[in-house]
Amino acid sequence: MELHTLSIHEARTALDKGEISPVELTNALFKRIDSVEPKIKAYVTIAREHALARATDAEGRIKNGDRGLLLGISLAVKDNMCTDGIRTTCSSKILENFIPPYESTVTQKLKDQGFILIGKTNLDEFAMGSSTENSAFGRTHNPWDLETVPGGSSGGSAAAVASDMCIAALGSDTGGSIRQPASFCGVVGLKPTYGRVSRYGLVAFASSLDQIGPITKNVRDSAMLMNIISGHDPDDSTSAPIAVPDFTSGLGRDIKGMRIGIPSEYFIEGIDKEVEESVKQAIRKLEALGAVPVEISLPHTGYAVAAYYIIATSEASSNLARYDGVKYGARTEGNDLLDMYMKTRAKGFGAEIKRRIILGTYSLSSGYYDAYYKKAQQVRTLIKQDFENAFKKADVIVTPTSPTPAFRSGEKTDDPLHMYLADIFTISVNLAGVPGISIPCGFSSGNLPIGLQIIG
Repeated sequence: MELHTLSIHEARTALDKGEISPVELTNALFKRIDSVEPKIKAYVTIAREHALARATDAEGRIKNGDRGLLLGISLAVKDNMCTDGIRTTCSSKILENFIPPYESTVTQKLKDQGFILIGKTNLDEFAMGSSTENSAFGRTHNPWDLETVPGGSSGGSAAAVASDMCIAALGSDTGGSIRQPASFCGVVGLKPTYGRVSRYGLVAFASSLDQIGPITKNVRDSAMLMNIISGHDPDDSTSAPIAVPDFTSGLGRDIKGMRIGIPSEYFIEGIDKEVEESVKQAIRKLEALGAVPVEISLPHTGYAVAAYYIIATSEASSNLARYDGVKYGARTEGNDLLDMYMKTRAKGFGAEIKRRIILGTYSLSSGYYDAYYKKAQQVRTLIKQDFENAFKKADVIVTPTSPTPAFRSGEKTDDPLHMYLADIFTISVNLAGVPGISIPCGFSSGNLPIGLQIIG
């Protein structure tokens, strides 16, 4: 048994039986990190001393009969979630040396169950990107083919899980940032319903779209993590005061008679033929298991990318205004206050962040708000209504996660619009606030993973 390949469920069983110890498991993961991290570059910060100290503590607690669900199990966390005493950079120069004085709600919930933080993973700067090429600390590589991207913005988390450098990880999803990298890296990625998981301590990109979720080796692990991180949080005004079900209770159920909606708008010209065939094969498999395919329409899908890139950039413009070199983060001195602001933001932010701040500020500016931001929110309402109507006919909706397998590094960096279209199948889910999961459903002829998206 190679310890670094274990899932959460397998590690929990082995730890409880005394077959392995937390220190053994943690050391096995660090050995794996030392072997493959130089090629993949999934981490911004590796918390070696912190993790080994937590593992030693977990060993004693297990001997004393403690049975936390994650006790002794090492997970990675995307580097846009605050971790008390461990730096949180958002892969940006402006937060390069920022060490939060508090814990995010999700990481605190993981700590309460005894998890070991093995490291903070790389992302597109401030979670703005689809390839993890926008990081101030270098790009992450896809473990299946080092010349391709791992997807984004949670590319570091997906690559770390896919290459067995952690047992599982957390990511955040604003327009597909968990599901698309999960698809590209051949792992499971779940974007929960908006409000299901607290955003307190998540560094905000677009507050009405952001949601934290698990990236795991299998669906069971996603359900286990959702049981832990879900629930109402008074520190997050958008957190839903709704009871948390046992997500693992849905595992292994018969799907006979379940209606699966197939939206015509997601099987369009331009989709990679191998992706289309893999997804259609998966649909045939669901049919063989008793599911009933139903043709549905999501007619406003074609407007989703445009609406998203107005709403998301507008909210980013507002959220990122706080990074001005005064309270925290990097500062570049200037001749006066305005000069200091301008130099700090010019030096601290990367090109993609500046592009989105400019787009968002323009959309919110006097005389343009109604034409852009307000109109985009109206379109968002229509997209949400599309889903509400579709779910009258179908229990779930099945689509490709991404129109292509992982693309080559550098292929789309000079063409932002082409890059934005990589999220065309995931963005609507965030606009509507519904949950979506990407699960592996095959490989391309180039041996790159393909993901199936199931929307609830």
